[in-house]
Order: sequence, then C-alpha cells, then structure tokens
Amino acid sequence: MASPSPAAGLEPRDDITPGVGEAGAGSSEKLSPSNVNRILTEFFVYFLRGVVLFYPVYLTGYLGLSVSWLFLCVLMVTWWKKNRQWKVSRVGTAIDFVDNEKEVVNTELKKSLQMASWIQFNDVEKVEWVNKVLEQAWPFFGMFMEKLLRGNIQSAVRQSSSELKTFTFTKIHFGHIPLRIVGIQAYTHEVDHREVVLDITINYEGDVDIDVQIKSAITGGVKGLKLRGMMRVILEPLVGQVPLVGGVTFFFIRRPTLEINWTGMTNILDSSAFSSFSEETIMDIIASYMVLPNRMCIPLIDQVKVDQMRFPLPRGVVRVYLVEARDLLAKDTYMLGMVKGKSDPYATLCVGDRKVKSKTVKENLNPSWGEVHEFVVHEAPGQELEVELYDEDTDKDDFLGRYHLDLGEVKKEKQMDQWFPVEGVENGEVHLKLHWLSLQSDPTMLKESSEGYACAMLAVYLDSASNLPKDLNEIEQQNKNKHAREVRLTRKSAGPSSFVELSINDNVRKSKVIHSTKDPAWEEGFTFFVHNVKTQQLFVQVKENSKKTQLGVLRLPLSRFLNVSNMTLDQRFPLEQSGANSQLKLKATLRILTLEEPPPPPEAEHEIAPNQANAFSSPGVSDQIGPAGQASPRAVPSEDFSTYRRGSYLASEVLRGSPATPSMRRYDSHSLLSENALASSRFDLAEGAMYPEALRKHQGSLGEINLTVRYATLRKKLVIEVKSCRNIFPCSENGTDSYVRLYLLPDQTWRHRKRTHVKKRTVNPVFEEKFEFDVSLEEALTRALDVAVKNNKMFHRRERKDIGTVLISLAQLDLSKDVTDWYKLSLQGQKRYSRGEL
Repeated sequence: MASPSPAAGLEPRDDITPGVGEAGAGSSEKLSPSNVNRILTEFFVYFLRGVVLFYPVYLTGYLGLSVSWLFLCVLMVTWWKKNRQWKVSRVGTAIDFVDNEKEVVNTELKKSLQMASWIQFNDVEKVEWVNKVLEQAWPFFGMFMEKLLRGNIQSAVRQSSSELKTFTFTKIHFGHIPLRIVGIQAYTHEVDHREVVLDITINYEGDVDIDVQIKSAITGGVKGLKLRGMMRVILEPLVGQVPLVGGVTFFFIRRPTLEINWTGMTNILDSSAFSSFSEETIMDIIASYMVLPNRMCIPLIDQVKVDQMRFPLPRGVVRVYLVEARDLLAKDTYMLGMVKGKSDPYATLCVGDRKVKSKTVKENLNPSWGEVHEFVVHEAPGQELEVELYDEDTDKDDFLGRYHLDLGEVKKEKQMDQWFPVEGVENGEVHLKLHWLSLQSDPTMLKESSEGYACAMLAVYLDSASNLPKDLNEIEQQNKNKHAREVRLTRKSAGPSSFVELSINDNVRKSKVIHSTKDPAWEEGFTFFVHNVKTQQLFVQVKENSKKTQLGVLRLPLSRFLNVSNMTLDQRFPLEQSGANSQLKLKATLRILTLEEPPPPPEAEHEIAPNQANAFSSPGVSDQIGPAGQASPRAVPSEDFSTYRRGSYLASEVLRGSPATPSMRRYDSHSLLSENALASSRFDLAEGAMYPEALRKHQGSLGEINLTVRYATLRKKLVIEVKSCRNIFPCSENGTDSYVRLYLLPDQTWRHRKRTHVKKRTVNPVFEEKFEFDVSLEEALTRALDVAVKNNKMFHRRERKDIGTVLISLAQLDLSKDVTDWYKLSLQGQKRYSRGEL
C-alpha cells in the first residue's frame, strides 16, 4: 500500500479542537511500547525485591524457626554493607591521593599535631642548639624545682586545708628527658623597637617521678608527664644597662594539652571516670596562672611597673554572633546502626580561659542558634576563637567538627560574616558573624545598646590589701575602740587566709587565696562587661577562706569613672565593715566599646580639572604625573592638591593668579581633620623664606629617598624607616651635610617632628633610622606623610634648608606589609595645614 502523502496528514480536522490533539499526542507517547516495557520492568523489579525481603520472614515462620535467625541475617547484611562502604571509601581515597598527591600531603601536614611547627611555617626556626642547652641544664633545673616544691609548694598545700597538714614530698625527680622546644617564631615587624616577642612551641614527654605522702597510709604521686603547647615570651623593655632587659613576661595563648600517669592511691585518677576531671582541674590551675589573660612576670629592674607587665589593657573586644550551622553529621543511630537518625547539636566557643556553651537544638542537622557572645582579646594576632560542635548524648557527646579563627583577622577586617567549614569530620559548616570593638577613653562616645549588648569594659587589677582583721571578733573589738587614737589588740595572732570576690551584678570573679597574712598581695587582673555605666557598680568583698565570712567591703559606682582622668582609678581604698585602718589597693580602668567600620577600599580618586595643566609645570612635578594628566599614586606634591578626603587628593583651582607667574600661584589648603572645611590658610612661593638660587635654577633631578612604611598592628603604631638617599643636590664641592625631617600631617608642631642624624659630605647618605607615630590604622589611612631632605648648613640665613620634599598618601599604601620604594624629591611651597572653618 502506498503511504499517505505528507499533505494528507496536514489536513485540518473539524472534530479536533486546538490543544486536544497535542494532549492526545502526549498520551500516545506515554503509552508507547517502550514506556510500557519500562513500567513492567520496574514493577517486576519491585516485586522481586519484595519477595526477597519478605520471603525469609515467611520461611522462618513456616519452618518454626526462632526470630533470632532473622535478626542474625539482618545483622550480617548490615555488616556487609558497612564493610563494602568502607572499602569503597578507601579505594576512593587512594584514587584521590594519586590524582592530587601534592595537595593531600600539604593538607595532612598542616593538620598533623605532631608535626614540628618549623616544618609547617617558614618563619618558625628549628633551634636544636637551645635543646642542647636544655639537655645540659636539665639536672640543675630539677634541683631548682625540688627546692621550689619542698620550700614553697609544700607549705602552701599544708596551709590550704587542715586535712593536709602532714602533706610531704617524699621523692622529687624530674627524670633524664628534658623539655624540648619544637620551634621558635620571633616577631620583629609587629612589635615595639624596645621589646622582643617570641612564640615558643614546647613538647615535654618526661619521665617525672614524684611521690607524696598525705598520711602514713595514704601515698600517691606522678610517674610520667606529657605537656604540649605554645608559650609566648615577651622581653620588655630593652634598656641600656645590665641585664639589658627590664622584665620577662610569659604565658600560654591557648590552653596546653596535659596527660598525667598517676601512681599510688592517686592511680584511681587514671580511670576513665576520674582522669578527665583531675587533669581538667590541674589545667584550670595552670590556666589561672599562665593562660591569657593571666601572665607570669619577672621584673629585672626596679623601674618596671609590675601591674602594667602583669595586666596590660586588652587589645579590644570581639562580638561573636553564633548564627547557625548546616550539613552536620547524623550521630544518633538506632537498631545497631541500621536506622540513622539526626543529631542534637550544640556549640562551644572559647577564647583564652573563657569558654561558653550554646543551647542544644534537638534533632536537627541544620541548627539555628541566634546567640551573641562577647570576648576580651588580649593578643591579636595570636589568640584564636575556638569553635567546637558536639551532638549531645546521655553518655558521651559525639564530636561534630571544629574551627579555629585567628582574631587578628577579625581585627584587620573589623566585621566578618561568612560560613566556615568545620574540620575533623567529613562535612559541615558553621555560620558566624564577628564584629571588632575598639576600646576608647572618651566618655562622650558612650552609647548604651538597645539590644542588650555591652557598652563598656572594666579592667580591674587587684594589687593587695593592708591591715586586714583576722575575723569578725577582731572587727567588733576595733569598732568598740574606734574613737581611740591607736587601736591595739591585747594578743597578736596570725593573719587570715583571705581571697577577694569581685562582681558586677551576676558576673562574679574570685581571686586566689593568700594564707595567713594581714597584708595579702594577690596581683591578679579581671575584666567585666558593662551594660549600664550610670546604674551599675563594682562590688568588692574581702572574705576569709575557711568560714567565708566578710573581712571588708568596697563599692565603686561606675559613673565615677566618667569624671576622672583617663577614666582610671589607681589608689588605696578604705574598706567598709572592716578594721579601722584596713585598705584595699587596686587599679580600675573603664573603656568605651566602639564598633569599628570595615576599612575603605584602597582605591583613591584623582580628579584634575583641565584648566590646571599649568599647576604642574614646576620642576620635579611633571615627572610624577601619569597618563591622562593624573598624578602618580606614590608621591604627590602638596601644592598640587588641596582636599584630603579618606586618603584621596583632589586638585584645587588656581585662585587669583596668573598661570604665567609661577612664583605667585596660590592654592587653598583644606584641613586634613575636617572633610568639609573651607580654605583658611594659603601659601605661595613668594611668601616666607625662598629656596637658594642654585636650587631654583637647577633643571635636573634633585635626588631620591628610599623609605619603608608599615603599620605595627600589635602596638598600634605607624612605623617609618628612613633608609637612604641617592643623587641628592650637592650643596658644596664636598657634597651635602643632609638629614631627613618627617611630619605626619596635619601635625606640624615641633613636638610631632621627627628627624634623622646628619650625614656629612655625601650626596648618597645612608641613614637606616626608624620612627614611630602613635596612630590607629583607620586614622593613618586618612593622613599624609610629609618627608623633607634638608641641608644642615644653610646657603644663607634667610634661605630655606630644603633640598627636596615628597608628600605620600598613606591610603594608597598596603600598610599590612612592608612597603619599600624610592620617591623622587621636588621643590614645593611652604606647606601650612589648618583646621579651617565651616
């Protein structure tokens, strides 16, 4: 039969409405033979799976077998699946390692805790010579520790409790394995030139053998000790006399890890039920002395203030928003792992010795917490925010991942809002928002938060007390004789064992206990967050240790700090409800918390009007102009720009001057401190002292100066290194007696002037001198550096000393690292910057 023509198939049909034919075509396509075969095949497969799954159940019942056989078969199938998954994962890992060998090795090296830090980081040095010194000196260290334990620690333990009066060290031996230093990192660019900062990674796996006896029948001790951690050592200030270092400060930035092998009666602490508790307790003791904010300080000269060494003001405060997490592992399983559930996640946040725990979200792999926590930061960079996620269980919580963030990054970025991948597990992310809060001493910046956040921070250095009463009876006896000229007790007795309890509302902090003295010295520091300065107060109680009775009280309203210099109180305070002459010495400083904005982008605008081409015709300026008439971002003559706004120089218009008369050109000079200020000071080349005629007629280059500019984040200082000059203008046949003068504009007074030493009779002087300016990074980005190379011997008494100058916009430099460059010198008019008037 002949097939129908195509035209016949296209003839319209009246019995089919538009759209119905399309539906019919779609239905016929679904019912095609191939689709029918696929549906039947899928149905047959599902049927077979049902038979395979339910036939063993039927067969078990038919044969009268126990249901245990069914569970045994299910268990074997589950084991086979798990084993197969493990094999597939192992094969996949091997294939991934072959394909990405270099990346995998680098990642594993960084994750390895046992790997030496000098291998992971190039700036960490391997110091085997120090380990050799320690090995040689270790026996003498053991002798020193034996004297310390028997002389000080043993007596302190005996005084701490009546049940420990017979406590005795029967054996003290620190073994033959010395402490090892894995690596040392020295900081040179981020610290003051009068200090040395070292980060020392220590690893101690010693054969310590210490035995103690509490009573004749109770003995115990330690045999074997493992301690790992990173200790920061600060040598400051460096002085010009023996021993060259004013003091030594050392502390752990993070808690070290500790493992102890107990012996004797204390061997029970090796059990799983007690070991974590005992080692945690010891770590709490170590943290109270040597983990930030606590420091061990050894002053070496009398001029060093111990309170500033032991408890300096923090670097700032970080506000952490624990928002949420996603794609966490499911740790809750049922029926021997055959049924997977979810997790009950919670998070722990830790900075230094402060650790907080979030709420637990039940049965959720994408939990949302929405919590806010604030932490005091003492070292940035250095301190880390440690985030750990766990699945809460009745027996032992399951680990869900961790993430460590260096707070130096938060200080640099000011504000961060991003997802961080957790480490130590297969998958999972945590969402954090972080804000950096700076500490300000200006009371006018105080602004209380409507959301319940802290608005200020109080730092308290608890020094000592004097003439404390022994107990309440002594207080009552002194109160009876309070009108007498001199209070004397009929019988002298030992002083109390006392501690101090400091609190602001519900935030209570306790000091250590000082035993048997009326003049205890605690020398501890504490920080408190303040939410309402006008209503809150610092409540201090001195208490007796055994009976917990009050020996004195001090109340300090926080509003008092708003009216004192630098918002600091440093004095001896008389104690209430105490002895007639009882006093407490402490230093308290209030600081306002200010949310810092992220730094502006480094790009700066350069706008130059077309009619200002004549403004750049002076010698030394034309070679600093880039394409299209725009100024070079490195060195900008001050006479060519008038407005400095967020690090951007805008060219000003020529006022009332003829372009043909360069000596009479005038330019407005706006204030660097006021963005909207009008011109209030002007300069031109005809006013004041003139340049020497030889300089004004010189047509060639005036020379170049080599500078290094950086910002020391740890110390909040702008560091300028004047290295050298080359090919400067020769002021005599023998060269030039030159020096360099620096101003950080707009400061141009003699107090803010920096200058180098004079280098005589050379046109290529080498200075190699460093200068520092106390200024924040944000403020530095709005400043300009005025550098002038001067002649020490004037041509004429009324002539200027300048050989050449250069003006550098700091906003156009990356101050996070060393910026070293050569800058061309040029002649400029007399620069005057003033605040101006609105």
